[in-house]
Amino acid sequence: MKPVVAIVGPPNAGKSTLFNRLTKTRSALVDDFPGVTRDRHYAAASWNDVDFDIVDTGGFFAADKDAFAQKTHDQIRQAIADADALILLFDGANGISAFDRDLVDLVRGFSIPVFFAVNKIDHPGREEHLYEFYALGAEPLYALSSAHGHGVAGLLDDVTAALPETKTEAESEPVRMAVVGRPNVGKSSLINRIMGEDRVIVSEQAGTTRDSIDTLCRVSGRPYLLIDTAGVRRKSRVKQKIEKYAIIKAMESLDRCDIALIMLDAAAGITEQDVRIAGYAFEKGKACIFLLNKWDLVEKSDRVFKQIKEDIRYQAKYLSFAPILTISALTGRRVPKIFEFADAVYDQYTRRIGTGPLNRIIEAATTRTEPSMHHGRRLKFYYAAQTGTRPPTFVCFVNYPEGVHFSYQRYLINQIREAAGLDMVPIRLWLRKRGEQRPRKAPKKKSVKTR
Repeated sequence: MKPVVAIVGPPNAGKSTLFNRLTKTRSALVDDFPGVTRDRHYAAASWNDVDFDIVDTGGFFAADKDAFAQKTHDQIRQAIADADALILLFDGANGISAFDRDLVDLVRGFSIPVFFAVNKIDHPGREEHLYEFYALGAEPLYALSSAHGHGVAGLLDDVTAALPETKTEAESEPVRMAVVGRPNVGKSSLINRIMGEDRVIVSEQAGTTRDSIDTLCRVSGRPYLLIDTAGVRRKSRVKQKIEKYAIIKAMESLDRCDIALIMLDAAAGITEQDVRIAGYAFEKGKACIFLLNKWDLVEKSDRVFKQIKEDIRYQAKYLSFAPILTISALTGRRVPKIFEFADAVYDQYTRRIGTGPLNRIIEAATTRTEPSMHHGRRLKFYYAAQTGTRPPTFVCFVNYPEGVHFSYQRYLINQIREAAGLDMVPIRLWLRKRGEQRPRKAPKKKSVKTR
């Protein structure tokens, strides 16, 4: 495994901004008010040809100041315990805070290299703030600006030099699964149940999860990347700016996943918002699995399950192929089954069909049910080819693509689904005129310098 570097500090010290700079992403939520980050947020980083994982943590403040303070402190301690090196980031704009000395005392209880950095030293007028932090007994001190990059290089040179040497073996690509759904349906509880630890903070209060939290795990030797996301509410109910950002992050998680685990509250049944979230996943071409959570609270009978299943199939007709699984994140019931379903779905999601077998499927389908006439002319399907996976994507070359009715196109998709064994994933079928080239972007005109 790669070495781990944790970033800790008081609220609003700029930890998430530094995290985004080191990972060259914008994956961590950043805002002016304190307490935005709550969970541990991991991402890959590299400096001086040294690969490592960086961990963003929540701000350390008084345990009685916030309902999530104690749980955030537990996440901070776990991040430090798992780290090979630590960056303790102070807020140089406001000077020493009431919690900085407690933080220094906390990190000294761990036998790992600690690098003390004073952030927001982004212009000469603030350099004087650096010296007062020596009163904490923290030295040497690194002056930096995580927003502008000033001083970050020198800090990273020393951090990477202190990391242990490790040999990283080539990992097979993980199956990426995003857990999405309405607030309080049990998404974070499911992640914790799978990991066997309090990986993310769980609370009955809606909106607990803000960042999209990536967690890598291995089941039966196969790697999986689990993405915990914020609950997605109706737009009319979203008032706070931070919740809007969290929902945007949740939608971005759908872009980078292979399988969307659409989590429903079995006791409440499928709602309009559940259907809307499932629609987002379908539009992005993602494989989907419906998880009926809190099944331990529902009267167990075939009739109840059949009714809920029929409701899902009726309200989300476009996902009629998606498997449905009943689970309980609280008790762990049928949670291991998720990975059995995921393996089967992922196999279909990444499958390629040979050109020969595919054309035989199309030929048999068009012979069995001929397409309708187009302006008195017979439609001819010349040949077909698979052009992509994730989801399986096919192109049929036809003499008149515009003459193929959408119902006949759906018929062909169902024939491919049945004959090729792609009964659990979405399929895309494009129609193109034979000899028609894909539209290409016009080349950019070279600018001519004039004197």
